[in-house]
Amino acid sequence: MLYALMGEDTPNSLEKRLAARPAHLARLQALADAGRLLLAGPMPAIDSPDPGPAGFVGSLIVAEFASQAEAEAWIAQDPYVADGVFASTVVRPFKRVLP
Repeated sequence: MLYALMGEDTPNSLEKRLAARPAHLARLQALADAGRLLLAGPMPAIDSPDPGPAGFVGSLIVAEFASQAEAEAWIAQDPYVADGVFASTVVRPFKRVLP
């Protein structure tokens, strides 16, 4: 089943985010290589594709997992959690309708 994994950034976490990004992307690439990643990306803090020093307020990942517990365990091990980028995470079942 698909799950939406959402992380909310801690304030002023841009430096931490940039430092943890390579490890974070490697985990996402592993999901993509397994054909389990639908989409992933950050949410800019301002209305711009490149928010510069304003940074980001969080991230959204939609991926396939065997269960919600597995999705929760996956996000709990993410470098953005371990390195203090995310202040909190939420995992919800997701039903794709379009496209």
